[in-house]
Amino acid sequence: MEVQLRAWRIEDAEALAMIINNPKILANLRDGIPYPYTVTDAEGYITRVLNAERDQQYNWAIMAEGALAGSIGVFRQHNIHRFTAEIGYFLGESYWGQGLGTAAVKTACAFIFENTDILRIYADPFAYNTASCRVLEKAGFLFEGLLRKNAVKNGRVLDMKLYARVKEDAAV
Repeated sequence: MEVQLRAWRIEDAEALAMIINNPKILANLRDGIPYPYTVTDAEGYITRVLNAERDQQYNWAIMAEGALAGSIGVFRQHNIHRFTAEIGYFLGESYWGQGLGTAAVKTACAFIFENTDILRIYADPFAYNTASCRVLEKAGFLFEGLLRKNAVKNGRVLDMKLYARVKEDAAV
């Protein structure tokens, strides 16, 4: 299945709300996302993304065969880390296990390394999220270490894994 990244559109709100209203997806995302997630919540998110400061964050809708499949974003860090960015992504459950996440991460990284001064992109998925770790590995990210007791999600203290890809590795 072919993957495309494109700018968000306000008309994506209904499909986004349907995708993200899944406890299995929310279990692997940062806190602060309402549940249930309404079309109004999705419209607010899309509006914020469209109004985000240029060169500080890059956000795309992940499209598969013309349908919204998920979301991916790259977020520049600050101060001494200003040439580093964090990547985050999710796919609707019906798109899991089809290689779409890997393709989306590769596409986003290629864009960032070709069009910005960002030198390093990292991700820190929960250690138990083997699917997300595998996406990163297949997209050329290297495992850099285990972040022990690094997060609390749904009342559980969790380890996270640190993965990164640097611009010099972009040809991988």
